[in-house]
Amino acid sequence: MSVNVEMLDGLQRKITLTLSASDIAKEVESRLKRLAKSVKMHGFRPGKVPLGVVAQSYGMSVQYEVTNDKVGQAFGQAAMEAQLRVAGTPEISEKEGAPEGELQFDCVFEVFPEVKLGDLAGVEVEKASAEVTDEAIDRTLDILRKQRRTFQLRPQAEGAADGDRVTVDFEGKIDGEAFDGGKAEGFQFLVGEGQMLKEFEDAVRGMQVGQSTTFPLAFPEDYHGKEVAGKTADFLVTVHKIEAQHLPEVDADFVKSLGIEAGTVEALRDDVRKNLEREVKARVMQRNKSAALEALVKVAELDLPKSVVSQEVQRLIEGARADLKQRGIKDADKAPIPEELFQSQAEQRVRMGLVVAEVVKANQLQATADQVQAHLDELAASYERPADVVRWYQGDANRMAEVEAVVLENNVTEFILSQAKVTDKALAFDELMGQA
Repeated sequence: MSVNVEMLDGLQRKITLTLSASDIAKEVESRLKRLAKSVKMHGFRPGKVPLGVVAQSYGMSVQYEVTNDKVGQAFGQAAMEAQLRVAGTPEISEKEGAPEGELQFDCVFEVFPEVKLGDLAGVEVEKASAEVTDEAIDRTLDILRKQRRTFQLRPQAEGAADGDRVTVDFEGKIDGEAFDGGKAEGFQFLVGEGQMLKEFEDAVRGMQVGQSTTFPLAFPEDYHGKEVAGKTADFLVTVHKIEAQHLPEVDADFVKSLGIEAGTVEALRDDVRKNLEREVKARVMQRNKSAALEALVKVAELDLPKSVVSQEVQRLIEGARADLKQRGIKDADKAPIPEELFQSQAEQRVRMGLVVAEVVKANQLQATADQVQAHLDELAASYERPADVVRWYQGDANRMAEVEAVVLENNVTEFILSQAKVTDKALAFDELMGQA
């Protein structure tokens, strides 16, 4: 059939479909007859309901169903014959004044854009690298020790020191008035570990059991409690208990408690190094991937299909609601979340997806079976039973699709870095891990 595609604004197109009213009527009658064989209605035996009675009850819904099916089929065929890549769901409306015996429908939709890839040879990309140092291993061991530390009461005459667990009562007031969250009894925190604001820790450090003190505390402008952010409160704090921490020695017992059967410090340090190297590799890859993909998008030219962006906005909103629900927020699934909050992020995601898809198609960068398996093996390597982890991934199509997507992005990243002007940058371990 000849398909007339009308060009509208931007990526919008319109196709007018003409359907035979008699064809629709025949299909409606056929479906009603099939329905009559199984429908249950009061006063009739199953399969004995007259067709007229079935039509009276279900005619409208079947008519709507058949029309939708026929329009959908006709639109799909028309789009295929016109070689259109339809983006999003078309808006379909019935036209008035159609010739006798026919039904006409206007289908307004968007098509995916043509993506013009820029010359990567002139693109500058910073490629990061990092190494696991002995200092990083030492700090990791300190963290492992702290996770297994115990506490003992300090002697009465000794003051609180960094690492101690203190139990206090406190009350804060702003301009002489109490405020929500400014009072607590029997409150515990660890001194010097950033669990409280600096002024609070400074005031408690050195205090003895039974002592009280008052001090001013200036809340930061970006403090999470908006009612006190940027204000100064006067606090009264009383210390009731001080417990000094005891860190376990890094010996054979400690090593075995971490599941290292060899029981030697060297074996533990080797295990920590391997885990840190896996983490460093993943973070470096993610950082380089982001830098490469951002550079790729900057030199690409394309229009964004509004319908696809709108769908992405809705996905992000649903994701935000799911996150709120997981946090225990009441009626999170009905939370009013403005679309504008996610508009920019959705546009960036759609733009990135379209550009990456074009690069993959143009340069044959699809993930191979060997690459997917290698990535699976790497993911599973840090677990006690890697084979079970691999089977877990392979047992679900969605999980495998996620693995393939990561491999594909890695392929694109490597391609970009092979074409662009790359500047190597060695990062300190702390900088990469976000600890600096």
